[in-house]
Amino acid sequence: MARDGGAGHRVVVLVRPGLLPMELGIVHRLFGQAVSASGQPLYEVVTCTPKPGVVPTDTDFTLNVAVGPEALECADTVVVPAAQEDYEPQERGRIGADVAEALARVPEGARVASICTGSFVLAAAGLLAGRRATTHWRSCEEFRRLYPEIEVDPDVLYTDDRGVLTSAGVASGIDLCLHMIRADHGAEVANTVARGTVVPPHREGGQAQYVERPVTPPEQCSTGPAWEFALANLHRPLKLGELAVHASMSVRTFNRRFRQEAGLTPMQWITQQRVNRARQLLEGTDLPVDRIAADSGFGTGTALRQHFHAALGVSPRAYRRTFRGAAGGPADVGSD
Repeated sequence: MARDGGAGHRVVVLVRPGLLPMELGIVHRLFGQAVSASGQPLYEVVTCTPKPGVVPTDTDFTLNVAVGPEALECADTVVVPAAQEDYEPQERGRIGADVAEALARVPEGARVASICTGSFVLAAAGLLAGRRATTHWRSCEEFRRLYPEIEVDPDVLYTDDRGVLTSAGVASGIDLCLHMIRADHGAEVANTVARGTVVPPHREGGQAQYVERPVTPPEQCSTGPAWEFALANLHRPLKLGELAVHASMSVRTFNRRFRQEAGLTPMQWITQQRVNRARQLLEGTDLPVDRIAADSGFGTGTALRQHFHAALGVSPRAYRRTFRGAAGGPADVGSD
């Protein structure tokens, strides 16, 4: 086998009934575009299934997969995409005997990866025990409950732990495949594949999943008036005593109630909301970083960069580029 990612490197995608076609397409498209300097394909990509034949998808069409699990016996890299059953609570934490037997065919030393909730399959097969992994943010708590022996990181795009890789969602499957291509052949080949697919060439695995964290409606909690006041005044300094007054509580009671209702301290929550405000301004305006820092309550561009990187793992400039393209605006001038 060509574990160095050479021309004989075989990528085998194991699909199951209810598969998400886009995830299958990601693997074929990205690895299929990787070529050497002389134009020779660097990977062979094969799709297999435990029981060859018609495979239903989560859409209104089916796929006819003629290759069975024997293809896994010669795999250098195995990729397991998500399937509809991964989203059914009663199905999580277990895999069919046919899938377990198929994965048992994977040779020792082969690289194994999952896309989105395909991580549940790797976990159920015992391939993630003692390793760090991620999955879609909506499924992380359930994943952690089912597999306490696995270190679950809900805030990253993908993980790579000793040859077993997981990714957070459909789009982060692109990042995962590019990461594997980059590891095999370097940045130039991976960047060429990314350009051909018109996607960002490199998003670090540690970059946070860009998850919308909705604010709990204030009417649902006793500290709601303080939430409303804070959201309307994020641009200026806010003190705990001031927030407690708006909730008609003592500071001690307010601090305790707020923790119960928000799951964070008041100041942690305010910082989170300021980061969210900065995200909105970076996505929707051309305001420079210093102005965004002032409008979101961080005061200085330096403070914004520190908090933004701590929360999301990227700089404000990199975040803006991800959502608005590489075209420079005022905020793209200067350091990150």
